[in-house]
Amino acid sequence: MKKRDYIEGSANVYADLQVDHPQETRAKADLAYRIVDLIEARKLTQVEAGKLLGVDQPKVSALKRGRLTDFSLERLLGFLLRLDQDVQITVTPKPRTSRKPPMLEVNAESDRSRRRALAPLQKLRCALPPDFAFDRDDANAR
Repeated sequence: MKKRDYIEGSANVYADLQVDHPQETRAKADLAYRIVDLIEARKLTQVEAGKLLGVDQPKVSALKRGRLTDFSLERLLGFLLRLDQDVQITVTPKPRTSRKPPMLEVNAESDRSRRRALAPLQKLRCALPPDFAFDRDDANAR
């Protein structure tokens, strides 16, 4: 067997880099990415975004640059609420059979990132004949 020239990473780059509190850091990064995406979608300046979020322009700049040490998870969640986003927190028990530590996971997918991910599928859809009809019952039967 050939020796690998690389190390396979986990799902959390912050854990791979041995950053302190990697789950919290990943959650903050995911929330900040979503907040910045919303600010850019609304075409807000940093000053306008700061007024909306209740912070000054340098804080918005730090947020956009990923400098998140001055932001708590609670504060980032508050920013999402100020940006008219619903925030849901779900707590579930860790499976007893799991050897992994409990996890903190954030799903902050944006409509824009979802559209970017679906773009190749849209091209495929456009390639179908105009009279093509998808029958859900046929698909579920397969």
